[in-house]
Amino acid sequence: MMIKVTAADVDRFLAEDDDQPIVMLNLLRFKADGGRQRYLDYLAMAAPIVARYGADILFAGDGAPALCAEPGQSWDAVALVRYPKRTAFVDMIADPAYAVADPIRMSALEEAVLQPINIMRL
Repeated sequence: MMIKVTAADVDRFLAEDDDQPIVMLNLLRFKADGGRQRYLDYLAMAAPIVARYGADILFAGDGAPALCAEPGQSWDAVALVRYPKRTAFVDMIADPAYAVADPIRMSALEEAVLQPINIMRL
């Protein structure tokens, strides 16, 4: 269960920086005690912060039952967020306004995965 971004995570993330846009896949499992609603509250607070760093929410959706997965591998929701570059994500999570919203995110999630995805150049 990893839901808090650490300094070591940031260092690894920035080591891959190529100054290109990146999409962050968010896999989300909510706490049973109202986690989904708290996450929606977090999104309302975070949306203007995300926009300030040039990020766009490309897709967000509720997870349906997994078609093919091991037990426990289904997710309650997924989101794809495009950042202009890796440093924009790091600057966003260091923003004091984000520091106010993040505890709400943390209280909403049982488990989460943040998976950076490099945009393929075809």
